[in-house]
Amino acid sequence: MSVLPFDQREGVIWYNGEFVPWEQATLHVLSHGLHYGSGVFEGERAYGGEIFRLTEHTQRLFKSAETLDMEIPYTVEEIDEACRETLVRQGLVDAYIRPVAWRGSEMMGVSAQTTRINVAIAAWEWPAYFDPAQRLKGIRLDMSEWRRPDPRTAPCHAKAVGLYMICTLSKHAAEKKGYADALMLDWRGQVAEATGANVFFVRDGELHTPTPDCFLDGITRQTVMELARNRQIKIHERAIMPEEMEGFEQCFIVGTAAEVTPVSEIGPYRFEVGEITKTLMNDYTAAVRPQAAAAE
Repeated sequence: MSVLPFDQREGVIWYNGEFVPWEQATLHVLSHGLHYGSGVFEGERAYGGEIFRLTEHTQRLFKSAETLDMEIPYTVEEIDEACRETLVRQGLVDAYIRPVAWRGSEMMGVSAQTTRINVAIAAWEWPAYFDPAQRLKGIRLDMSEWRRPDPRTAPCHAKAVGLYMICTLSKHAAEKKGYADALMLDWRGQVAEATGANVFFVRDGELHTPTPDCFLDGITRQTVMELARNRQIKIHERAIMPEEMEGFEQCFIVGTAAEVTPVSEIGPYRFEVGEITKTLMNDYTAAVRPQAAAAE
């Protein structure tokens, strides 16, 4: 299937405070963010013209930037408004929104204290992250050889560009084997997350999910936990060892792109797409599309 490259698409991108034609939203090859990973980003989704939990995403963008010693030269309110306007100018209703901030090309070296912090926001139509037919049956995950790092070795709670290198490697390896994604352990050998989504397991009507002490506590993860509590579903947030997966009945991953996606297989472990998974899938859809839910 041919996919139009992202540098050849039409429309506008918000770039350092103004809208520029899509093809002109470029950066220099010697930008610090490209060479040293000094960049942060967000992934947001719009449903029916409304960006879900927009301000929470923007606040996390600012927190990630602060963690990387970057000061975004705008306010949270200004970035929120720029995201909304980008969506409108692109003529989109259901879409993916990508704010990104990075160090520019004023300095080239490890030290980059006087580089400009650039900010851009793009929006585009977002197809299903996983094959829709496969998603309903539960996707298959490989076990990644790469592990989430010790918090003492990387800014693991920032949504920083450099932290996704091992996610790309893990997903590439999984896809080459015919899997949809990969599950990553952490440096201790505990279950952590998928390459771009948090993970939940179900046993005896209760949820079990890894404590996010070395990876992002995703906004979708927080939303799903709220939905589960509304259903009086008990949640165990704890360390989970991989061999425990043999005793879980259901599994699903959650994220802005993945939403709530059932998992049927992780390496040697098998799961059913059960009622709790289906219920939370439906509850999440109702949460992100309240107008549609009200109409029904």
